[in-house]
Amino acid sequence: MSLSIRDLRVEVEGREILRGLSLDVPAGEVHAVMGPNGSGKSTLSHVLMGRPGYVVTGGSVNLDGVELLGRPTWERAQAGLFLAMQYPIEVPGVSIVATLREAFAARGVELSDSELAARLDTEADEIGFDRRFADRAMNVDLSGGERKRNETMQLAVLRPRYAVLDELDSGLDVDALRLVSARIARAVVEWGMGVLAITHYQRLFTELAPTRVHVLAGGTIVDEGGPELAEELERSGYAAYAAAAAPPTAVSVRRAGAVPGSSGIDDLLGL
Repeated sequence: MSLSIRDLRVEVEGREILRGLSLDVPAGEVHAVMGPNGSGKSTLSHVLMGRPGYVVTGGSVNLDGVELLGRPTWERAQAGLFLAMQYPIEVPGVSIVATLREAFAARGVELSDSELAARLDTEADEIGFDRRFADRAMNVDLSGGERKRNETMQLAVLRPRYAVLDELDSGLDVDALRLVSARIARAVVEWGMGVLAITHYQRLFTELAPTRVHVLAGGTIVDEGGPELAEELERSGYAAYAAAAAPPTAVSVRRAGAVPGSSGIDDLLGL
């Protein structure tokens, strides 16, 4: 049971952005993807959910035995994938309640108005989200932080099998971040949800402890480790990875003790 990405290659307007990216997110685990600006993190989230404009030239994305590539976004959602967007959009005329009701109906799940309202009340209260917003048009006139709470509330109500969090921490103050990350951490325990958390910063992991941390640079994974790697990145930054061409041996060389930025690793990474 996992979200398995294998040798994923993606182009945008003829430019290759993801260059053979591979990683696994087992059910019930939190995997962080961290990296410098322009490394392909948001591209990864868009491609996983099937956003138009990205050309997949190779690889596979498999969710618990279901190949996602080539399927429309709604089928990926039905398979159990959820994307908390970096920039949640406004949807005038469509309420959060109506959206969630239709999402359940698409799964063949019938919820009474009172059952859905009870779930919304519980989850909104958990993360400090004003319940009244659920009856309004999706994200209209909401602040950035309120939109991120809204994304988290929808996740908790829908209970997906895997969640991709695209910089969920951006726009949230310290208190909101603690509530949101703690709710997602409970979801990992409550129904074994797998999480792929894309972020620049270690602060997301105050409550949402990562099982594994992957560094994305140059369109592929160039390093990986335990939670301590996120702490290291917080201290040292991404300078050692920013221009990486990411050959398969990049991780092993770093582990062997090569000094990032030295001529040896520069030659290996093609800098």
